[in-house]
Amino acid sequence: MSSIVLAEKVIIILIMATEDIRIGTISWKYKSWQGLVYPEGNDLNFLRTYSGHFSTVEIDQWFWSLFKENIVVLPKAEVVREYAESVPPGFIFSIKVPNSITLTHFYNHRKKAPLIPNPYFFSTELMGKFLRTLEPLGDHIGPLIFQFEYLNRNKMASLGHFLDMLEVFVLGLPEGYRYCIEIRNPNYLKSEYFEFLADHHVGPVFLQGYFMPSILEVYEQFKDRLSNPVVLRLLGMDRRETGGRKKKVWDRIVKPRDDELMHLKHIVSDLRERRHQVFINVKNDYEGCAPLTIERLKTLLSFE
Repeated sequence: MSSIVLAEKVIIILIMATEDIRIGTISWKYKSWQGLVYPEGNDLNFLRTYSGHFSTVEIDQWFWSLFKENIVVLPKAEVVREYAESVPPGFIFSIKVPNSITLTHFYNHRKKAPLIPNPYFFSTELMGKFLRTLEPLGDHIGPLIFQFEYLNRNKMASLGHFLDMLEVFVLGLPEGYRYCIEIRNPNYLKSEYFEFLADHHVGPVFLQGYFMPSILEVYEQFKDRLSNPVVLRLLGMDRRETGGRKKKVWDRIVKPRDDELMHLKHIVSDLRERRHQVFINVKNDYEGCAPLTIERLKTLLSFE
């Protein structure tokens, strides 16, 4: 048996052994990870190399899809095929759904300018088109994350109105996929929200950062009413704390979050006992270097 085949089998075994909990990064193509994840050199298939180290990754880039004049950009077929061909069996993508589906209105960069409604908001037709573009990924498709921005009263009257609209949308979605919801309204984190998700078999996304309440605080309140999968996204509070995007160097821990990681250990242990599927998606901004944060997490969780 060749060393390459043996290595692939080892990777698959490791993935299968921890299939109830997967830890990966948010995006993957960072040259400053050379020496941590990637070897030196420019002639690399970053995703193929990445998938030799991790069993999952979050695709963030397809979220940015809505542009002026009602232009919607969906994933290119050749890119989707390339991703499918770059990862081994058992590798799973978390995929952020295009914001052309989750934005109530176009982004408004001038505070006093009138809001322009997004005609594709909660469009099951557009969602169907998006899912068809993903077909080459096959069994690699994992959580499909609907990320909603902070919804003020000019954009959404209330949580009840949001759930009414969401229900119509969710009931029109194709079966066979794992759908998850991320909201950024702290006042929406109520019993009726989590009951809605559980009743409709939609997974919750717990967000650590972006001025949302602590994951531990929210989890302890609603842990008895969770559907699968459960996604924990570690984003961080302020990019200035970890060097921001301008430097584009993410090779060391800048802002250790030891207390938060210990809380996360408690949550993951409890989720395991409850037999939940768990995805932990880590952003560079969280501590300064996502791969090093994952090493710290694996040590806390007793992963090999």
